[in-house]
Amino acid sequence: MKTVIEPRPGLAGARNRGWTMSKGDIVAFTDDDCYPAEDFLHSIVVCFEENSRLGFLGGRILLHDPADYPSTIQETLHRHEFQPGQFFPSGLIHGANLACRRAALESVNGFDERFGAGALFGSGEDVEILARMLAEGWHGAYDPRPLLYHHHGRRTEAEVSKLRKGYDRGRGAYYSKCILNPKLHTKYVVNWCRAMRRQSWERTARELAAGAEFLLRSAAARLYPAGSTRRE
Repeated sequence: MKTVIEPRPGLAGARNRGWTMSKGDIVAFTDDDCYPAEDFLHSIVVCFEENSRLGFLGGRILLHDPADYPSTIQETLHRHEFQPGQFFPSGLIHGANLACRRAALESVNGFDERFGAGALFGSGEDVEILARMLAEGWHGAYDPRPLLYHHHGRRTEAEVSKLRKGYDRGRGAYYSKCILNPKLHTKYVVNWCRAMRRQSWERTARELAAGAEFLLRSAAARLYPAGSTRRE
C-alpha cells in the first residue's frame, strides 16, 4: 500500500490528492477516526456492479464508542436513490463513508477546496461535490450495506453544538454555490426557502451569512483573478 502525503491543509485538498493518485475505477473515502467493517470494500463493489449508472454511493455509519454523542452517524437501513439534476439534501450521505466512480470525479474536477475541514467553509465538501455530479447527469444512492464505525469522541452538547454551527456555515455556502449553477438554481432556491420555514432563525442566520460570504468572495474572484492587479 502506497502512502501519499498532501502538505497543504484542508480535507478536500487531501481527498483530491488521494483520488488523483489512485488507480482504481472506484474510489472509496473515509476519515481517520473511522473503522470500516470487514466487508466494507466488498459491499461497495457489489453496489456499483448492480447499477452501471451509479456515480456515487454513501453508506451506513454507526458509533464506534457507545459513550460518544449520537452525532455524525447515519443509521438508516432504507436505501435511497438520487436522480440526475435532483436536489441533494445535506446529512443523508457523509464524506466519512463515500465512494465514487473515478469517471464521476473527473467529470466535476474533484472536490471544491473551499469546502471541508481546514478550509474557508469548514464543512460541506461532500454534499457539494455530489450535487455537481447529479447536475452532470450521474445517478447516486445511499445503501446501508457499506458499513463503518465512527469514533468521533464528542460527548457533550456543547461540543456537538459547535460542530453543528460549522455545518450551518458549510450548508449556506453549499446552497449559494448551487444557486449560481443554472442547472440547479430553481431547485435550490425552492428547497432552501422550505428549509428556512422549518428551522430556527439562528440556523437560518448562520446559513445566510455564509451564503452571502460565498457569493461575495466568488464575485471578487471573478473581478480580480489570482495574479491580477486590483485598481483602487
